[in-house]
Amino acid sequence: MQNLKTRKEPVIFNTNMPIIRVHDKNFEPYLSAASIQEKIDGIAEKLNADYAGKNPLFIAILNGSFMFASDLFKKISIEAEICFIKLASYKGTKSSGHVITAIGLDTDIIGRHVIIIEDIVDTGKTLSEFLPQLLHQQPASLKIVALLHKPAATVFPITIDYLGFSIPDKFVLGYGLDYNGLGRNIEEIYQLVD
Repeated sequence: MQNLKTRKEPVIFNTNMPIIRVHDKNFEPYLSAASIQEKIDGIAEKLNADYAGKNPLFIAILNGSFMFASDLFKKISIEAEICFIKLASYKGTKSSGHVITAIGLDTDIIGRHVIIIEDIVDTGKTLSEFLPQLLHQQPASLKIVALLHKPAATVFPITIDYLGFSIPDKFVLGYGLDYNGLGRNIEEIYQLVD
């Protein structure tokens, strides 16, 4: 196992986690399962307080957010609903620059308090193309919750109302995030080794 590099940014990781190889690339430990769950607890606590009595509709963006959405929704103690939509812009380790919608939204959101659940916001392109479609349907409010955000990669400014972690502009894997289809089932988050 390689030694972990010294980083300037704060990182929470479990040094007992090994370097892993997925397809042709190596990934090193970055965020532990415990640190992810701790962030989710904090986000859920804020959402429960902010949306008490409002019956919000959570819209989880597939595929990457499925683990985050599941764990977060388990902690939502207020009356709420959840649905799923598939938006994608990744191919390999880079954004393709084209947003692909594969599964449409089939729930009426007029007058609803809507909360988008994203696994990661990097360039912001996916949400910048999707949000106007939602706003056109006149929700009572529209907020974004994201587990991860890469501020250095952001090209299309997006306001993230509930955020887990700000991370560097490096490719990450695990906890729902994949590299060409693999790695979603890892409970921690790893980052690409340079």
